[in-house]
Amino acid sequence: MNSNAGKYSQLIKSKAIKFGFQDCGISKADFLEEDAHHLETWLKNNFHGEMKYMENYFDKRLDPRLLVEGSRSVISLSYNYFPKEKIPTLENFKISKYAYAEDYHEVIKEILREMVAELQDEIGDFGFRVFVDSAPVLERSWARKSGIGWVGKNANLITKQSGSFYFLAEIICDLELIPDHETTDHCGTCTKCMDACPTEAIISDKIIDGSKCISYATIELKNEIPEYFRNKMEDWMFGCDICQDVCPWNRFSSPNLQSRFTPNEALKNFKKGEWKELTQELFSEIFRKSPVKRTKFAGLKRNIEFLERFSGK
Repeated sequence: MNSNAGKYSQLIKSKAIKFGFQDCGISKADFLEEDAHHLETWLKNNFHGEMKYMENYFDKRLDPRLLVEGSRSVISLSYNYFPKEKIPTLENFKISKYAYAEDYHEVIKEILREMVAELQDEIGDFGFRVFVDSAPVLERSWARKSGIGWVGKNANLITKQSGSFYFLAEIICDLELIPDHETTDHCGTCTKCMDACPTEAIISDKIIDGSKCISYATIELKNEIPEYFRNKMEDWMFGCDICQDVCPWNRFSSPNLQSRFTPNEALKNFKKGEWKELTQELFSEIFRKSPVKRTKFAGLKRNIEFLERFSGK
C-alpha cells in the first residue's frame, strides 16, 4: 500500500465535505462479482423494459478498470437534494423532488471538477474521470461497497442519518486509497415501500421490475404508456417518489443547502388546467435547465394526457 494512501483518503473526504457533499466513501476498483449475477438475471427477466442501453457495456458496468484505464479506486459521493419546500400537489400534477430545480448532472459535475482541481493542486496530477448518473457505472453498488449506505427493498441507497433523497456521484481514479467497509442493512421487516407502490413494481427485496415503475413510464418509456398503468399513476407526470416518501428513514431528511436546487418558481404556481395547455415554447422556457427536459415536450404532453384520461383516483 502506498505510504500516502491514508493521507490522501482523509484529504479527499475532507474536501468532499467542504464542497457540499453529504458523504464520501472509497472502494478498490475491482470486479463487482456479487453484482454480476443480479444484473444478468435482471436483464434476462426484461425488468429493464425499453431501457436497452442497460444491455450495453455489461463488462464495463462490473469492472471500472475497463472503463477508466489504470484506475485503482472508486470514490463514491452523495449530495443531498431534499427540497426546502415541496411543490403543492393540490390541483396539480406531481414531479419528483430531484427534478424541482436545475439539472443535477450539470450542477454536481461542476462541483466535482472544482474539487478534483483543488485535490490535484495539493496531491499532484493523477488520472481520473467523474461520473454523475452517466456512463455504465453501477452507482448504488459502489456506494454500498464504500459504506455510504445500504440498498433498501426499493433498491434505493439508504442511510440512517438522512434517508435516501440524495444524488450519487463517482470519481474513478488511479490513486491508491484506503477502501472503506460496507454498512449493515437496516430495513428489517419493514415493507412500507413495497406495500405503497401502486404498480407493484417492487417484485421482492431489492428487485424492481423497471417496466412497471411510474418513473420508467413517465421518463424512460418512449412509446405510449401501457394500459397496465391505467388508474395507477396517482398524478405523477414526471418520476415518482412514493417508495421514498413512505420510507421511515426519510423522516431524517433535511433541506439541501444548494441554491441551484431551489424549486423552480414556475412549477409552484401551475395547476392541472395550465399543464394541459402546455406549449413547446413554454416547456422550453420552464425546463431549459431542468432534468425534465429529458422526457422532451412530447413525452411530458403524453404523460399529462394519460393522466387526464385516467385520474388515478
